[in-house]
This record gives sequence, C-alpha cells and structure tokens, in this order.
Amino acid sequence: MSDTDIGSDAWAIAPGKYLQGRVARHQLSQPTSCYVTMRDGCRLAVDAYVPSGTDDQKFPTIVIFTPYFRRFAVNAPGAECTPNIAKYRDFFVKYGYALVAVDVRGTGASFGTRASFRSPKEREDSREIADWICAQPWSNGVIGSTGISYLGAAACFLASTGHPGVRAIAPLFSVSDIYNEQLFPGGILSRIWSRAYDELMLALDHNDTAIRAKFQYFNDPRLVGPQPVDEDPSGDLAAQAVEEHRDNFRLHDMMPELAFRDEGTVHDPALTTQACSPYHYLLEGARAGLPIYSISGWQDGGGYSNGSITRFLTLGGPDDRLLLGPWDHGARTNVSQWRSQPLPEFPLLAEVLRFFDEHLMGLDTGIRREAPIHYFSMHGERWQACDSWPPVPTSRLYLAPDGGLAADAPGAGQAHYQVRFDTTTGTDTRWERLGTINVQNYYFDWNGRDERLLNFTSEPFGEDSELSGHIVVNFSLASSQTDAALFVYAAEVEPDGTRRYITDGQLRALHRQTAEPPRDYRTTWPYRTYYRSDARLMTPGKAERIEFALLPVSWTIKAGSRLRISIAGADVDHFPQVPHGLPPRLTFTLGGADASFIEVPLRRSAE
Repeated sequence: MSDTDIGSDAWAIAPGKYLQGRVARHQLSQPTSCYVTMRDGCRLAVDAYVPSGTDDQKFPTIVIFTPYFRRFAVNAPGAECTPNIAKYRDFFVKYGYALVAVDVRGTGASFGTRASFRSPKEREDSREIADWICAQPWSNGVIGSTGISYLGAAACFLASTGHPGVRAIAPLFSVSDIYNEQLFPGGILSRIWSRAYDELMLALDHNDTAIRAKFQYFNDPRLVGPQPVDEDPSGDLAAQAVEEHRDNFRLHDMMPELAFRDEGTVHDPALTTQACSPYHYLLEGARAGLPIYSISGWQDGGGYSNGSITRFLTLGGPDDRLLLGPWDHGARTNVSQWRSQPLPEFPLLAEVLRFFDEHLMGLDTGIRREAPIHYFSMHGERWQACDSWPPVPTSRLYLAPDGGLAADAPGAGQAHYQVRFDTTTGTDTRWERLGTINVQNYYFDWNGRDERLLNFTSEPFGEDSELSGHIVVNFSLASSQTDAALFVYAAEVEPDGTRRYITDGQLRALHRQTAEPPRDYRTTWPYRTYYRSDARLMTPGKAERIEFALLPVSWTIKAGSRLRISIAGADVDHFPQVPHGLPPRLTFTLGGADASFIEVPLRRSAE
C-alpha cells in the first residue's frame, strides 16, 4: 500500500490535488551571497535565491538556518552543491518565494564558534537575519521558515523572537525538548548522539573529507568545503571561518554534564538543555496566534513525534496544524511493513506550500476548512483526520501471571525477569537514522527478538481495532539494584505467530517521579522533570510505581491478531548499561491492589 493522499477522504482538497492546480510562474535564479554581521561582530554567510520576475517585484521569503552547509564548493561538474537545501530551493522559488539559506554561527562559511547544540546565541542571530531580509529590495517584509530536524527547530527559534515579519513556520521532523526527545530519551543517554552525530559535525565543522566520507548524505567527493560568499572570491575568509570552527564544542564530551534537565555545564550552569530547546522560548516569545504546522512520523527519531504533538497542544493557535505520517526522520522512508515501496509518495512539500500560500501569500487555499490534524494508520494503510489529540479513548489491560493481557484484574502474582546487558534491538531501528544511517526496513527483523524478553500477550482480537495515540505502561516494579532501565515494546502477533513491531518506549527508574506538565510543554501522556531534585534511587526489593508512555503511533490490529507487550532492561547497541556492570533482576507485581497494567488507545471497527 501507499502513503499517497490521492483518493483519501481525509482532506476536502488533498495536498497533491492542490499542487496540481498551483501554477509555477518563476524560474530559479543563481544565488547571491554575502556576509551579514551580527551584534557581536560575528559574520554569517547567507545565500539568497530570488524568483525571476520584474525588477521591482517583491516576494515573501522562506528562510532556512542550517549547520550542514548552506552550499558546498565543488571541484567537478554534476555535483549537487546544496544537499541540505536543494529540496526547498527547487520547490519554493518557482512558486514565487525568495529563499534565504544561512550557515549558523560556527558552521559552513560563517565565522564564530559553537558553544553548544543549538545555542541561545543562534536564536538572537535569527532575529537579526530577519531584519536583514526585510531590508532587502526583493523582500515584501513577510517571512516564513521551515526545514527538517535542526532546520525546523531553528524555525521555532526564529518564531520565538516575536519578529513582526515572521508570519508562519512549518517545523518538519524537529525537536521541541532536546533532553527527552533527543539526547536522553527516558533519561538514558543516546549513544547515537554522543558518538555518530558528534562525528558528523566534526567532519563538517573541520571540513574533514575523510571523516565526511562515512556519511552518505555528504560523501560526494566533488564536495570540497563550504562555498565562499561573493565578496570572498579567493576563499580566504571561508578558510579563516573553518579555522575558527576547530574550537567548536564536542557533543560527546559535553553530554555527561547535561545528565539532568535542570543542570547545565560546569563552566556555565545556565547552559542547560532547556536553554537550547525551542519549547523553552516559543510559547512566551512567538507572536500570539502565529500559524505553526508541525509535521513528524511514527519512526521519527527518539521522540520528535512527541515534539510535534506537544507543540500543537501547547501553542493551540487557530491556524496551527499537525501531520503525522508513516515516516522516519525526514520522511526518507515509508516505514509501514505493508508499503508498496520504501520511498514515500505523499507530497509533503505540497502541503507545506499550501500552508505558506495561505499565511504568507494571503491566498485562499481552503486549508482553514480542513481538519487541523491528519495522521496515517499503518496496517490499516489509510489517512485519517481529527480535531483533537489523542483521537481515540483508552482501554486498560492487566499483566497476568499466565503471561496474558487481561481486561479484568487477575489474581495476585509476580513475574520475574533477569536483565541481560547483551540484549539488542538490532541495527534497523529509529536510532540509526539519527546517526544519518539510511535505514529502509525499520524493525522488519523484529520476529523472534522478543524471545529473550518478558512477554505478555492478549487474546485474539475479534475485529479490526485502531490503536492511535500513546500506550502508557503502569507497572508495580521492584529491582534487585538501586537503579534499572525499562525498555518496553508493543507488537502485533498475527495468527501464524509472526510478530510485527508497533512502537516502543523507555525509562530509567531513577526518573520515575512524574509531575504536572508545565504550560510551555503540554502533554496528554505522563510527564517528568528529569531534574536532579526529583531523581530517586530504588530501594532493592521494594516495589514502586513506574508509569511512562511508549512513543505515539497509529496502527490497525487485525481481527485474529493479538497485542504483545515485551519488556527488557537493556539495548546494548544504542544505550549504556543501567546500572553499570550490575544487571538487575526485575519483579513485577501482578493482580491485587498494586496490579501492573497498560492503558491502550483502542477503537474497535464497530465504534
């Protein structure tokens, strides 16, 4: 099956149909480039692509902020010099948008150094770039911003400045809270970020072509370094900028100092993950009612889908929208196991164009008459629309002593599980994609991986049932050690015994204390601060309540299939041991007043 929108009844006007009626009237121009000087004297390299037209025509602008080179210099013909920008350049300019691409400070041909991952200085830089755009003769003073991952989060940084020219943003597959959604999912350090991503940034920041060759998105040997701006024909200034980048921070070295969300680096306690997270600024800083289109996928990193959902729930503007598809990070792959091909067919940028046409161009696109939320249900293989999240109510299933999942609380009992630190989920997971590895078959090898895990399986479903939202686990758990990690997986077990991964989630027991979500990060799932003041070690042998959500998903469990919950205490390929060298024995309370259970968002087909 396909993720295409054509033929779907979820839209009055499907994005692909809208694009068919949208006339491209302009040609792509060669970029002009220059340095723009920031308040502290740091010079940022900027490219501007202006649509063809009359000399006095003015255009709305889409601005992209990137740490992955706005443009490469090339040493041979045929190379794509803007692998990180090309899709936006080639799509939006022909429809009458100027496109501006910026090397953020400490990257590409821009000067300066990076003191952190998405530093607060970059937020202030984006305000000054917006001022520069509005002063250009081709600008009509209207600005939007979009982009995948870092670029989308930078769009949120720009919006949070409250700049009057910023009229709409579309953050794509981008984080809201870099602690829980990116660096420490469930409070557990992500090795992908501390190693693979750090190595990628080292390759780019130092212009190290040998290291860069490891990363397929940037390994074309014809790409030789950041493209100098027009005023630097010799490339001397770009070379000086790259030399400054050798002093950039190293994420792998910094991450241990950020182990708690409320604590910053030793040298600068104010430099916390909150200070580098878009959610920390967006609610208070953005103009009231600013239209925001948040887009993500069910296999989008370690929680970027949560970032999109909380952004939608928190801001709640009348023109805010949410799109959740069967995609990985950046929608490079349709992750559904029933897809017709790995390459997504949904016209993602067409939907973004319609959004910008409405709010930047001032066109009546009909998008305000569409439902604010669209999501794709895998296995059911269909798009759906709704007005609020989550779209379906929850049902409770209890962990039973016989290994079942029961609708009624069972008699009292226990289940034991000895953690093995060599347990793995393999290398075709959501985590590899964050290290820029091109995974195409996400968890297709799940069948059999649950055999070493602690499993609880429901009775066969009597009819097709839609699971849409967050599965929340609520366990009464004792550990033989003072800490533990829980990795929980949901799968569909088909009548022939085939197991198909649905979603997963994790939590370090140290962070089991829940809290009321703050007003700038609203959730419909259990929230925790990850503050040191809320961290508590376990008392060995004492059962405590542990509640957390698996990552959101929409999935149709077919009639005759069963739902399985599998529990592990390690994932050796992606996360460190908890606690180091001391694999705990876990004991789950089953039945009675302290029964362990899960809450599942389920809607039967008859409903």
